[in-house]
Amino acid sequence: QVRIVESGGGLVQPGGSLRLSCAASGTIFSTSVMGWYRQAPGNQRELVATFPSVGSVNYADSVKGRFTISRDNAKSTVYLQMNSLKPEDTAVYYCYCRASVSSRGGYLDYWGQGTQVTVSS
Repeated sequence: QVRIVESGGGLVQPGGSLRLSCAASGTIFSTSVMGWYRQAPGNQRELVATFPSVGSVNYADSVKGRFTISRDNAKSTVYLQMNSLKPEDTAVYYCYCRASVSSRGGYLDYWGQGTQVTVSS
């Protein structure tokens, strides 16, 4: 019942910027966490940033000071502003949502299909 859709990826030169968007839709009772992960060629999927409903945001050390995560709870939408991009940031970026679909159900993890970010000159 939950659908996750990402957008905003593309090709950018080193030092450039991109803004990713993610919207969760469907029969969602509540969300506890929304965030972003990424997977570079040959690597495991890794955390980029998370934004819980309660508590503080969390960033990977490699993106602190360059990336900013924001969230609109009313729209079940999360954004990732990426500045000062480096070739090492090249990866498929996946939106993540931990959500429940009813008042009695537990929380489950949902993933988007991913959006490609390529940083190259």
